[in-house]
Amino acid sequence: MALTLFSRTHTATGPEFAPEPWPEIGETWKPEGVIVTQRFLGLAGAVVLVYTADAGVNGTYYAVACLGCSYRTRSKTDRDNYIASEQAGGEIANAHAAQCRALPRDLPTRPDDDTAREIVRHRLNAERRCDYDSAVYLTSFHLDRLALQRSTEWIEEELQRLADEEPEFMTAKPRTYSTGTEFTILRFPKR
Repeated sequence: MALTLFSRTHTATGPEFAPEPWPEIGETWKPEGVIVTQRFLGLAGAVVLVYTADAGVNGTYYAVACLGCSYRTRSKTDRDNYIASEQAGGEIANAHAAQCRALPRDLPTRPDDDTAREIVRHRLNAERRCDYDSAVYLTSFHLDRLALQRSTEWIEEELQRLADEEPEFMTAKPRTYSTGTEFTILRFPKR
């Protein structure tokens, strides 16, 4: 009599493009507006992601987030603005995973539209300056993409809505040298 310790059966459950479950958590998670390119497993089981969004006019940039603790970054060092390559994102994620002792948490749920609008408004307020107007880049929202779980189009529509409803806060105009819209956060009013 043969004793089988491991048994694996493979059955076709859908088309080939169906996402594979994450082996770490046994679920398939594809948040809207986020392209997960790499996953790392922390010391206590938390998943660390390298992710990006649609390429914008300034190219493709990456961010790193831990689903166990509050670690998030969009830059390699304090002097860099953005993570410009998937490899660099992987190095950052791997370094964090190698020392992170966070336990896995539940996957973030998709917020309702009002909560997502608050996340956008919070990011814009963080980007607003006292002494100059500030251009809005979609890469500014990379850290918020896992919380937002919204498409680039949704974010752009929300920016346009804000520009229409609050012209003292934000403006929108056609891009000068390419297609699309250029959004600008106006400086804080002088008191």
